[in-house]
Order: sequence, then C-alpha cells, then structure tokens
Amino acid sequence: MKITEYPGIGKLTEDNVLLIDGDNGTKKIFVGDAIMEMLHLTSAELHRMIFRGKNLGSVLTAEQKTAIQNGTFEDLWLGDYWEIEGRIWRIVDFDYWLHCGDTTFENHHLVVMPDKCLYTAAMNSTNVTTGAYVGSAMYTSGLNQAKTIVTAAFGNAVLTHREYLANAVSNGRPSAGAWYDSKVELPNECMMYGHLHFSPVSDGTNVPAIYTISKTQLALMMVCPKFINPEREDQWLRDVVSAAYFALVNGYGRATCYPASGALGVRPVIAIG
Repeated sequence: MKITEYPGIGKLTEDNVLLIDGDNGTKKIFVGDAIMEMLHLTSAELHRMIFRGKNLGSVLTAEQKTAIQNGTFEDLWLGDYWEIEGRIWRIVDFDYWLHCGDTTFENHHLVVMPDKCLYTAAMNSTNVTTGAYVGSAMYTSGLNQAKTIVTAAFGNAVLTHREYLANAVSNGRPSAGAWYDSKVELPNECMMYGHLHFSPVSDGTNVPAIYTISKTQLALMMVCPKFINPEREDQWLRDVVSAAYFALVNGYGRATCYPASGALGVRPVIAIG
C-alpha cells in the first residue's frame, strides 16, 4: 500500500505517532515530542521563547541538571515546572544573568519562581525605606524562610551570582548601591513588567541609583503575562518608590506600590544549574 493511499487527517494530536527512519532503524515518536525535538535542534535559544508548561516531576534530576549546565536545556522549556512539597516552581527564563556582574557569571542557568507566594512579610517594621532594599528588614531577615524553602527544594543546584542592589535612600529616591552576592531575591519591576512603573527615574538633575543587571522582562512574563500574578496575590518587589513605599504586583493585576510595613507576599526569584 502506497503512503498516498492511506486515509488522510486534517488535525494532529499529541498522541499521534510518526515513524522515523535512520541509522538505528525505524522508530516511532509521538507528534508532541517530535515538535519539541525539532525546535530543540533549531536553537537552544528557542527554549526561552516557546511555552510548554510540562510537569518535570518532583525533583531536579541529574539529567536535567546536566542539560542546564551544558547550555543545551534539553527537554526543558519555558513554563515547565517542578511540583515539590506541594509548591509549583516554574521556569521563567534561561541564562538571564549570563556574562553579568562585577565578577562575571558564566554558569548556564534557569531562572525559577514559585507560582504562589511562599508566605507574607513586611519590607520594614515601619513605613520607611531607609537603606533601600539592602537595608530593609526583608533583605536582612525576611528572606531567611524563603532561603530555607529554596534550599530544601533544589539543594546545591541553587546558584549565586553578583547583583547590583540599592542600599541608601535620599529624598525618597535610591541614592547609592553596591555589588552583592545574590542567591534568593525579590524581583524588580523590570523583571515583572519589562519597564519601570513606580521607581524614580532621572529628572535631569537627580540620577537615582537604580542601576541593575536585572534590566529586561523575564521571558515567561513577556510570553505569558498571566504568570505575572497567577494566584492573584499582592507580592513585594524590591524597588524603592518613595520614603515610605516599595513597589509591588497587586492581586488585582495592577502595577502599584504600598507602605513598607504591609505584610504582603514573598515570591522570590532564583537561578539553578
């Protein structure tokens, strides 16, 4: 029977099977897997632009870790996730900080965030932004619980890179900063929205200390904006807005800001590899 004599179909489904012939003989592959494999062969960079959303299991495997470290990202795609201890940890970008930092970060990596805030906490005990993000109670102690949760989920796969962070405020504007080791942080406005929304900017006379290597929108937030706030939670961002307010992602989907003493969601960003 000729191939042209087989009945035709007008729609593919993931469980349709294709036959592949090669040096190892004739094998079968499901259509869904074939599509992703063909995209993978095109370019590793496509992994950060194609949303798949596959459950990757309950642990980062040795094979997955190798695929990250060698920069091929084989069978790892934007939106894929691990479900660990009831939490969804989702891939939001690839090699986001590569070649950045005062000490260059040369590790291939995934950027991962939980879908749901880990807990709630205040940026400061009172409505002040003195010391900016680095001087906040959130940075000095409020992220300790998040660091424990992250380490339990990914162990030594959690990477440290160098990040420029604000550490002083003058007249409600970030006025100084420095390079710090960064492992578990709150994201900033650029990472979530792709632009500054409430952060002070230069007005021609004053240049705020908003220098950052986290300067572009995370790929998942660009490709699938619903993941900016998938659980409709208020979640802190690390940007100083005024002498009393930090930026946040609002539960209603708004870009907004809030007094520093508010107990809002902690949804950190990490690099693994």
